[in-house]
Amino acid sequence: MPDSALVVMDTVDARLLLGVLATLKAGDFTARMPVDLTGLAGKVADGVNDLIMSNQAFAAELVRVSEVVGAQGKLSQRAAVGGWGQRWTGSVEAVNSLIDDLVRPTLEMQRVVGAVADGDLSKKVTADVRGEMLELKNTINAMVHQLNGFISEVTRVTREVGTEGKLGQAAAVTIEVGGVWKDLTDNVNVMARNLTGQVRNIAEVTTAVANGDLSKKITIDVSGEFLELKNTVNAMVDQLNAFAGEVTRVAREVGVEGKLGGQAQSKEVGGVWKDLTDNVNQLAANLTNQVRAIAEVATAVTEGDLTRQVRVEASGEVAILKDKLNEMIRNLRETTRQNVEQDWLKTNRERFTRMLQGQRDIDTVAAMILSEIAELVGAQHGVFYSMTAETDGRPALALQAGYGYEERRRLSTSFHLGQGLVGQCAKEKKRILLTEVPGDYVRINSGLGAAAPLNIIVLPVLFEGAVRAVVELASFSAFTPAHQAFLDSITESIGLVLNTIEADTLTETLLKQSQTQAEELRAQQEELRESNADLERQARLLNERNFEAEQKNAEIEASKLMVEEKAGQLAVSSKYKSEFIANMSHELRTPLNSLLILAEQLEEDPEHNLSDVQVEYAKIIGASGRDLMDLLNGVLDLAKVESGTQTPQFADLPIVELRATLIRDFEHVAAKKGLAFSVDLGPRCPQTIHTDPQRLGQILKNLLANAFKFTERGQVEVRVALAETGWSPESLALVVAPAVLALRVIDSGIGIDAGQQQRIFDAFTQGDGTTARLYGGTGLGLSISRELVALLGGEITLTSTPGVGSTFTVFLPASASASVAVVTPTVTPEPTAALAQTAEIPEQRASSPRHAPTVEPAPPASPTPTASVVGRTTFDTLENGAIAGKKILVVDDDYRNLFSMTALLERGHATVISAENGIDAIAALDRSPDINMVLMDIMMPVMDGYTCMRTIRADDRHRTLPIIAITGKVVAGERQRCVDAGANDYVPKPVDSAELLAIMRPWLAGDAKPEGAVL
Repeated sequence: MPDSALVVMDTVDARLLLGVLATLKAGDFTARMPVDLTGLAGKVADGVNDLIMSNQAFAAELVRVSEVVGAQGKLSQRAAVGGWGQRWTGSVEAVNSLIDDLVRPTLEMQRVVGAVADGDLSKKVTADVRGEMLELKNTINAMVHQLNGFISEVTRVTREVGTEGKLGQAAAVTIEVGGVWKDLTDNVNVMARNLTGQVRNIAEVTTAVANGDLSKKITIDVSGEFLELKNTVNAMVDQLNAFAGEVTRVAREVGVEGKLGGQAQSKEVGGVWKDLTDNVNQLAANLTNQVRAIAEVATAVTEGDLTRQVRVEASGEVAILKDKLNEMIRNLRETTRQNVEQDWLKTNRERFTRMLQGQRDIDTVAAMILSEIAELVGAQHGVFYSMTAETDGRPALALQAGYGYEERRRLSTSFHLGQGLVGQCAKEKKRILLTEVPGDYVRINSGLGAAAPLNIIVLPVLFEGAVRAVVELASFSAFTPAHQAFLDSITESIGLVLNTIEADTLTETLLKQSQTQAEELRAQQEELRESNADLERQARLLNERNFEAEQKNAEIEASKLMVEEKAGQLAVSSKYKSEFIANMSHELRTPLNSLLILAEQLEEDPEHNLSDVQVEYAKIIGASGRDLMDLLNGVLDLAKVESGTQTPQFADLPIVELRATLIRDFEHVAAKKGLAFSVDLGPRCPQTIHTDPQRLGQILKNLLANAFKFTERGQVEVRVALAETGWSPESLALVVAPAVLALRVIDSGIGIDAGQQQRIFDAFTQGDGTTARLYGGTGLGLSISRELVALLGGEITLTSTPGVGSTFTVFLPASASASVAVVTPTVTPEPTAALAQTAEIPEQRASSPRHAPTVEPAPPASPTPTASVVGRTTFDTLENGAIAGKKILVVDDDYRNLFSMTALLERGHATVISAENGIDAIAALDRSPDINMVLMDIMMPVMDGYTCMRTIRADDRHRTLPIIAITGKVVAGERQRCVDAGANDYVPKPVDSAELLAIMRPWLAGDAKPEGAVL
């Protein structure tokens, strides 16, 4: 059995094998041979199974490759060989080679088709293929070529038609395309033809519109948006046609036919056409308004209404026309006004002349003239002054008649030539017109009230160049040029009438005299014969008198020559007196200089070797010297005031500041004498007064000094208030001033007798002039005060009762206008004026960056500093060592001054070198070139100070050497002469020690810059 089973196992079941192969042939690779066969059958079964699995794997690989390459497009995939690869390697390689052959041209075609899709028609298929692939290659390359030509043609047509505007172009029909490409070419050509026709039709219509032809329309058959454009353009043409018709109609009606007010009616337009229509309508409306306004004004002008003006808004040439027309109307109005004024002037002048004809009474004529003139020129107030002769023979203007006039106490009814505006008008023979008259100047009264006039006019009445009368009129309104011309034109007629009346009066007088004389003549005819002999005798006597008159004339001529000679001698005398007063000032100040300096040194007693009595002697000597100095300054001040050479420096002075100054300066004086002292301001007192503050202060200090001197008990007070009366009518500045300020100095002193109240204002005059008088003084204070008050345009008055007290009142204009119009100060006889011109109070020196600080001397009437105060200042300066160690050259021809100056400077431990004239001074500088300062006198023998200073400055070594001029020649311009000669500063004699040291200090310290020296 085992042997038979083995045999069986070695045989192959053919049917089984055939079934497996049939299944395999049908493509079912799941068939398998049994695996439990052994032997040859088992090997056959294993071989068949291996073959089936190899085919199955190869088929699966082919399916995979076909799927990924053919379906999924993964052209890089290839068939892979497994464990069975050695058996199917050739087949796999063949399949992969087939795939490579198919993929290579496919990729090439893909590249070309991709380039075409990207718009690049320059690529072509270059792969080496055969068969159908070759045909596909050629087809693709032909397609690219045809597309390239088609695109070029279509691009050319669109560029030429759409961009370059070359209408009528078409794509070439010779291109070998078909199908959709041919349809596309035909469509492009149809589009080009349609665009060409439409655009050319639109261009034809728009060209016609641009050329003004609105009859054309778009007629081409279009659709879509081109249809909308066609309809829009045609509607635009219709609207333009209608708009042009309306505008043409309006232009023809307004511009040609003259139908103003026309408006273009075009409701179917908008945008710029509507704006244009509105602009045309606005143009028509503006032209209508302008023409109608001009026509309205022109019609008014033709009807005589010259008050109208063209006020319509216009510009350009219409504005020029408007301005010219308005200017023409103004010129016509002005010409008409002038003609009316001339007619009014001529008519009233003739009527006025006729009215005055035949008048014989001067009073009637004056009243008639004022009444008629007031009515014609609208005046409400007037006066008539006629020329008369006073008893002294001087011509004067006397009040003849008034219109609405009321006499006032302060106003005069008679004026001399040059007195007041009435006299000034007569003197200048010119009309005077006042505008903006102050409220309190004059009042025009009526039953209802009173008010100030606006204008005042003063007219001279002349006849043949001689003044016959003056007429003054006041009005609430301004005097027009026509009124002024009328008044100027009738003055000659008035003068003629006045002269006629005067001549008629004289004729009547002469006629009466002639009638009387005729009666007497008949009675004297007999006597005439008898008087012939007497007449012959009188003729001889007349000849003798003529001869005597000729002799008198010769004597008068000789007297005239003598007067001229005397005037020359007087001028020379005045010059000599001027030189005398200058030299006398120097000679008086020179000994005073040494006296005051030495008295000051003794009073200070630096060595402390003097007794109290001796120091008191020194104080008395110093006080006496200062009193003598004040007297000298007072004399020079009076001469300067009386000469009229002083010029006031007007400024606004606060009243409260004046009050504070007076209290500060005199409160301690009142306390020392046990007197009450007050400065009271009135309730209506102004805040400021326009005056010269320095002069007013000098006046009040003089008055207060007198008040305290003559008051032993009681009080001294100052009252400041506005005043209405109290001054004399001759003070014109006070009469015309809008407001007058009264400054009253009231004391309870000894009083002044009535007989002395005018005399005390004279120079060097006192109430008690006896040798046994109780009160001292020079008697210059009140005289100087009176002249200074007159210089300020005011007046000073006095009321006094002996034993009760005195009141000095200073009246001054309170405002600037009155102060400026001050009356010229009184000028005394020529010799005194000449003397005053050379005399001058020591100059006040103000500190400046270029000038060493100085101490200003107080005004003459102010309280003089005590010697102890001055000495204290001098002592402090010397003790501070300001001049210690300095070498100072003192040049003076007076040994007393050399001694006193040396003593003063050596106290400050300075080295002093002295010289008695200019030559000695120059020699001293040559010997001692290290001199720090020169104190130079001016009036010296041999070489004066001027020459000496010029010589010093000429030496380059001394160009910066400080030089202080010290001189008793205190005359006008002396300080400048010293500076011009080379001085750095100037100190008048007698020298104030503190002032001199204060001036020297900065020059010695090098802080000051030379003023006179040439650097």
